[in-house]
Amino acid sequence: MGLAPPSGAFDHLPLLRIVHTANEVLVIVCDSELLGKEFKEGEFRLKVHRSFYNGREASIKECLAALRQATIANMVGSIVEHAIKEGLIDRKNVIRIQNVPHAQMVRV
Repeated sequence: MGLAPPSGAFDHLPLLRIVHTANEVLVIVCDSELLGKEFKEGEFRLKVHRSFYNGREASIKECLAALRQATIANMVGSIVEHAIKEGLIDRKNVIRIQNVPHAQMVRV
């Protein structure tokens, strides 16, 4: 434990899924290596279901642009830090489960 990930371990593009409904734009972004995994810590549990999180590979820039248009967003993994830097979410609203960052956003 405590070892750095192998070089290239996080070089994958994130997965982006956009769902349009009559009144909402749901944007879902997930690191591809987290897809299908489950994380537990204390009473928290995060299941990165393929049926919800699977999308197409997209650049960070494209994911951030989609998040800016979202009325609802769900993020898991490295995109969370990018969203914080862009001012889309506040760091105090991020939870970490087994050190995996997760954030949700709703615009009202």
